[in-house]
Amino acid sequence: MVVAGKKVLVFGSGISGIGAVKLLEENGADVVLYDGNEKLTEADVRAKLQEGSKARIIIGAFPEELPNTLDLVILSPGVPTDLPIILKMKEKEIPVIGEVELAYTFGKGDVLAITGTNGKTTTTTLLGEIMKAYQDDVFVVGNIGNPYTVAADLMTEHSIAVAEMSSFQLESIVSFRPNVSAILNYTPDHLNRHHTMEAYIAAKENIARNQTEDDYCVLNYEEPVMRKFAETLKCHVLFFSSQHKLEKGIYLDNDKIIYKNPDEVEVCHVDELQILGTHNYENVMAAVCMAAVYGVPETIRKAILAFKGVAHRIEYVAEKNGVVYYNDSKGTNPDAAIKAIQAMRRPTILLGGGYDKDSEYTEWINSFDGKVKKLILMGATKEKIARDCEKCDFHDYVYVDTFEEAMNLAVEMAEPGDAVLLS
Repeated sequence: MVVAGKKVLVFGSGISGIGAVKLLEENGADVVLYDGNEKLTEADVRAKLQEGSKARIIIGAFPEELPNTLDLVILSPGVPTDLPIILKMKEKEIPVIGEVELAYTFGKGDVLAITGTNGKTTTTTLLGEIMKAYQDDVFVVGNIGNPYTVAADLMTEHSIAVAEMSSFQLESIVSFRPNVSAILNYTPDHLNRHHTMEAYIAAKENIARNQTEDDYCVLNYEEPVMRKFAETLKCHVLFFSSQHKLEKGIYLDNDKIIYKNPDEVEVCHVDELQILGTHNYENVMAAVCMAAVYGVPETIRKAILAFKGVAHRIEYVAEKNGVVYYNDSKGTNPDAAIKAIQAMRRPTILLGGGYDKDSEYTEWINSFDGKVKKLILMGATKEKIARDCEKCDFHDYVYVDTFEEAMNLAVEMAEPGDAVLLS
């Protein structure tokens, strides 16, 4: 892609948008940075840009005449692709791509990419650790908080990018083609953006859309929709499974992780791992399988046994007065929160609530299975969750207004032998 001398609009001034501006300007583009948030000021946005940036900054209302001057549009992940102004620019046949597509165009080397509703960050971080033990030139990028666009210009032909990809990022790819991809799972999430589960799944499936016979895709055997999707792919497919013994792939058998392709190798026993729960064993299997098909040798086992997990994912915080505190604040949808409950081995006081993503909560509440002594609710979803509690005949909940109030109440209620879980 040639951007030198072209007028390029970057839509969104978050970290991905700022990374895109830097990459474009370093490659000679004339950049306009737009953000519709009227609470921002041009000075706020300018302060985030690289020193010497000449990007024009526009805040608030979108100028009607601007599309007439543009050669290319780069969308930040948080920008819906069906905004009227975006649709209008597409009608004018202005190319509209995401920051992942931009980064991939300029990046070099190989790409190992991971998506799924839950477990992306854990799996990406673990795979990054495995690859770093294998070679030095590794970049862990994407939805994990390190924009792909920031790293792209630093890559060489020998680089490996381990990329966490969200559905938002995958919506707008064109040529993005990882050497190895993985889809971990599907549960309802971001339906306020994608509107239907089918559209959400389709966005995730884009990760393998451009893969060829030279590439690999790792899929979850427990998801029937993925088994069907595998039949449509040109690339090699391997499955991971926590419930079935596979003829080929990686699976859990009597608490042992077994990799079979074609020879059978015992990777480890789950008791050797430092992360809890079947969902984390699935994350380990996905990362191991991706590394193995890429050709990483015996360093895999050492890396997974040393891995302590990701901050805010069922993260052990402290034990006080016989009560263990866990921070699962990255568990931002019901399925992730279910996994956290299932990993608890003590009576639990649960802190929940927050931002409403049009989720349903009955399955989560039913997963309490006698473990949850008290549910402390806060945020925009507290009353909606409470209604679902009543539907599920769970009445041990209470409202609070602040997180500090929730924590104080949890400490007061907890008894020795209990756990307090923020999820």
